[in-house]
Amino acid sequence: MLDTLLILNLVKHAGFIVTAAFILLAIYPVQKFGIEKKSYLNKIILMCLFGFFGILGTYSGNQIFDSFANLRAMSIITAGLYGGPLVGSGAGLIAGLHRIIIDPWGFSTLPCAMATFLEGVFAGFLSRRLGRFNRDWEMAAIICFIGECIHMGMVLAMSRPYSDAVALVRIIAVPMIFINPIGAALFIHLIKVLFERREEWESIQAQNVLTIATQTVGHFRAGLNIESAKKTAEIIYSRLAVAAVAITDNHIILAHIGAGDDHHLAGEKIRTLATRNVLLKGNSIFHTSRKQIGCNVSTCPFNSAIIVPLKKKNYIIGTLKFYGSQDIALDKIKLNIAQGLTELFSNQFELEDIQTKEKLLAHTKIKHLQAQINPHFLFNSLNTIASFCRTNPQKARDLILDLSSYMRKNLDSSRGFVKLSDELKQIKSYLAIEKARFGDRINVFIDVKKGCDDWPVPPLIIQPLVENSIKHGILSNEDGGKVEIKIFKKKNMLEVSIADDGAGMLQEQIKAIFLLKDMESQKEGVGLINTNLRLEQIYGPQHRLTIKSDPGKGTFITFKVPKISFEI
Repeated sequence: MLDTLLILNLVKHAGFIVTAAFILLAIYPVQKFGIEKKSYLNKIILMCLFGFFGILGTYSGNQIFDSFANLRAMSIITAGLYGGPLVGSGAGLIAGLHRIIIDPWGFSTLPCAMATFLEGVFAGFLSRRLGRFNRDWEMAAIICFIGECIHMGMVLAMSRPYSDAVALVRIIAVPMIFINPIGAALFIHLIKVLFERREEWESIQAQNVLTIATQTVGHFRAGLNIESAKKTAEIIYSRLAVAAVAITDNHIILAHIGAGDDHHLAGEKIRTLATRNVLLKGNSIFHTSRKQIGCNVSTCPFNSAIIVPLKKKNYIIGTLKFYGSQDIALDKIKLNIAQGLTELFSNQFELEDIQTKEKLLAHTKIKHLQAQINPHFLFNSLNTIASFCRTNPQKARDLILDLSSYMRKNLDSSRGFVKLSDELKQIKSYLAIEKARFGDRINVFIDVKKGCDDWPVPPLIIQPLVENSIKHGILSNEDGGKVEIKIFKKKNMLEVSIADDGAGMLQEQIKAIFLLKDMESQKEGVGLINTNLRLEQIYGPQHRLTIKSDPGKGTFITFKVPKISFEI
């Protein structure tokens, strides 16, 4: 009868602990669970959180023979599986020390406290071995079952008198060995569900940002003005849950879409004090009160605002603003979205700046090449990243970094020469994105001999050739193919070769590349034409491309670059 009542009581309290955990973990940022590089502050928070649940597991049990039938294990095992060795050990230590403090002279105190600590250590180290299986409720139940069996064994081995230990274990063994694993399984499943829901929500947010980026990327290419600002604000407002979206330059409101458009009017001077402060100091802000926003209209509906500066290089040229109201609240996620969008817009402003610098464009012959690369490559890259957001968020994050690196260097036309190592980084960023799109159809082998990394070369001098080999060469074949890049020094020259086993070219096509002196009317072969013209312009006709190709057999391109003393 006592066993039945004990089991029912433990089941009831296990449900109570799981419910309490659901409430607390819904508030705590569970997306940090399972990340290897957690901060020490985060680990301490996790230790205390699960240690608290362990203490709750002690108080939720029944006192039997100067000991406790308890539910500590379900929390401590979960701590180890999700937080790793440090969190599992810390939570086990907290719950174990509490067990000693409340009953320091109990005959089973020491083995029970030690067992709690060891369960945390055991689960923590197993979490590294299990990998993704540390989130399976079945595995949690098995580990907890083993841990509680060892717990009972320690009570029998260390508690004295032995007859009391046997009597205690006879009563508490079955309830604790079976209820704790059930509780651990529920605990693990609860956290897994919360984690997956958060990941799903973040994935939706990432998809929103990518959609906004895709739809707005072209508008600011014409510069920051009322028309481009209005179109961009409308797109953002339609995709994000905000009360209003506004864009300003340094003096006036260029666009305001949403609530408050009766007094925040396009074309008028900037009204809010907060916006003027951002333009003055250049820091992003997140205000959560009407007073901080500083609108002088008493009926203004906004009680929160995110304001992020828009920049061109290091100069502030305006702001992007999200407003919140009583019905629609803002949060830090939207602050991150605003900052990400302004970074993208800044790239567009820099591109617009590049297109207006005719002297620089004439020197590098890069205008037509960028016009070919940016729109199509960017859109395809964003679509590829979007496809990974749900299936492989880490892969999506890595590709965003590759795209960011590629676009940043692609847009920096101020560089006369760069190190070969920088050009190779650009190539690798481009290849990472293309490999994500086309998989095993693209195979690229890079062989760079020692001593070449610091050699000065014009930017975007090799990458267009690699892109040409992929787009017009190996991807023309159903099964793809391979591209080999070899770079070495020979007689004070840097020799570069790019070979592919793709579609190849006709001799007429090769001759056309060397005959053309103007790319403005060209739509195909821009990469080859551009590179050849720049090599001739910078180093002379003797350094033009050498191209050997046969239809269906591939293409072999080489060129030589002398070492020029030039500030990089």
